[in-house]
Amino acid sequence: MLRSVPAAIVAWVLHWRRPVGPGLLSLLASHCSFVTGQRLRRAQQIAQLYSNLYTEHARRGLWRRLRARHAGACRLMAALGGVFLWEEARIRDDELYRSAEEMRNMEMLAGMLHRLRPEAGQPCFLDPRNTSCTAGSDAAERQAWEMVMEKKQFRLWRRPIEGTHLYQYRVFGTYTDVSPRQFFNVQLDTEYRKKWDALIIQLDVIDRDPVTGSEVVHWITHFPYPMYSRDYVYVRRYHVDEEHNLMVLVSRAVEHPSAPESPEFVRVRTYQSQMVIRPHSSFDANGFDYLLTYSDNPQTVFPRYCVSWMVSSGMPDFLEKLHLATLQATNMEIKVKDYTPRQLEGSSETKPSSERKAETSCSRGQMEYA
Repeated sequence: MLRSVPAAIVAWVLHWRRPVGPGLLSLLASHCSFVTGQRLRRAQQIAQLYSNLYTEHARRGLWRRLRARHAGACRLMAALGGVFLWEEARIRDDELYRSAEEMRNMEMLAGMLHRLRPEAGQPCFLDPRNTSCTAGSDAAERQAWEMVMEKKQFRLWRRPIEGTHLYQYRVFGTYTDVSPRQFFNVQLDTEYRKKWDALIIQLDVIDRDPVTGSEVVHWITHFPYPMYSRDYVYVRRYHVDEEHNLMVLVSRAVEHPSAPESPEFVRVRTYQSQMVIRPHSSFDANGFDYLLTYSDNPQTVFPRYCVSWMVSSGMPDFLEKLHLATLQATNMEIKVKDYTPRQLEGSSETKPSSERKAETSCSRGQMEYA
């Protein structure tokens, strides 16, 4: 009996020294992910409780201190637990205000373009800092905007992104046959876009921020042959400013655990877009100017001039498709989701104009977003 005990111990040790199979490793990884996810979800619930108790200013202060001390650990734990950190990813107020300010600058520049023209044979550069149109290489060295296309309804500029082989693009244009509200809603309605955009493979809202209304969108789209289809994950936020007669939509790329990278598509990790709309009269009357600023890295192996040509021709083409889709929705009375806040008729008639203005005007702390 005693002689069989060491043999049993040796057999037990040999059994547990065998290589761990993939099934066991997968089970352990799944268990760790489940436990970590539970802990992080509980932490989110606690954070939500404290968000109801403390002011926005206090919450931001607490988050900044925590992020400064444990930024790496927070990101690692969030990635392991499959939790999306809205504090890191949401579109901030200053990004919206900056886009609106660029629209005001562009409106001034558009008026100056009718008066200031460079000499024949020289490219026209727009320097946003000087709000002037100049010709020659000095403006190019200052990373100014170079006009690459001018048509009746829009102008297209580009400028190099410092430290890369890419360009940032800017379109300033006008439509007179559709309303700003309908044009804005058609951009945001993902279900309607699946019908009018033939390049769409997948387009879904996968997450929404309860604080600001920002949305995370997963977008998969065809690229021209022989390139692979591209895969975008981006956060978007919009603001309708009735006081200043502006509509702003800002988007940029993020990473989200609900949309992991797929080997079937090329993930675009660098992407930014800002659209600002200025109605000629009102949000519901036909006619508006718009400013679209756009940049992305499609991760192609083609030369810079090829990528520039594709983007320069693709942006006007997309805008015209968007315009035609808006016309179709208006003429055929296709139902499009309304993302913009409207004043209620009847209830507002009994209120003084100053009170209505206080309700509809948007400050940095009180805005209508989705």
